[in-house]
Amino acid sequence: MYTAKGQLDREALIRQYVPLVRKLAHHMIAKLPPNVEVDDLIQVGMIGLTEALTRYQASQGVQFETFATQRIRGAMLDELREGDWMSRGSRKSQKDIEHAVHRLEQKLGRSPLESEIAAELELPLGEYQSLLGRVRGTQLVYLEDMTGGADDDDSFLDRHVADSEADPLELLRNQRLRQSLVGAIEGLPEREQYIMSMYYEQDMNLKEIAAVLGITESRVCQLHSQSIARLRAKMRSH
Repeated sequence: MYTAKGQLDREALIRQYVPLVRKLAHHMIAKLPPNVEVDDLIQVGMIGLTEALTRYQASQGVQFETFATQRIRGAMLDELREGDWMSRGSRKSQKDIEHAVHRLEQKLGRSPLESEIAAELELPLGEYQSLLGRVRGTQLVYLEDMTGGADDDDSFLDRHVADSEADPLELLRNQRLRQSLVGAIEGLPEREQYIMSMYYEQDMNLKEIAAVLGITESRVCQLHSQSIARLRAKMRSH
């Protein structure tokens, strides 16, 4: 997009890519605790978009949308890292849920029911569901799982969202691991399979998934977190 003088029309480009900023923010917010506001992510993402417009060079051979996506997401992650959004207590709660699922699968020989996980954690069902909503699901594969450990006092984002070469998503390219993950997803309860498919394959946000399934957005968040715990329990050996 160019102005009448042949210059890049920055304002028009910003308007064009506002939906991309919103999409990235809504997709990221599903992995964050409730105290993080989506509007804050959007605001920071807009700064990242502006920086992308300033730094982009077509001669680099990368499409602008690809370049902008990296800058926008990077700006959001930098903001979250500075805010230390995930407390040590929340990380421990995630691990506790995962370990409870793992113990029950070994004991029962099947995927445990939500009520059984709550009982294993010695929590009333409602309190367990509230806990799921607070911690929210994060990475399927944590960086320390692949690199030999990390101190719990380290920044969560520093451990889980490192440089692109150490990105956990890149590690999933290993064919054996991918096959194991597919098998683990197929072993999820049917509704949780639907949620994972809509979220990761169809790129739907929590509100859209809730509308499809006829449940609340907070309930989708709970089931998403529980799905992540189930998958991580199954993938521990990898």
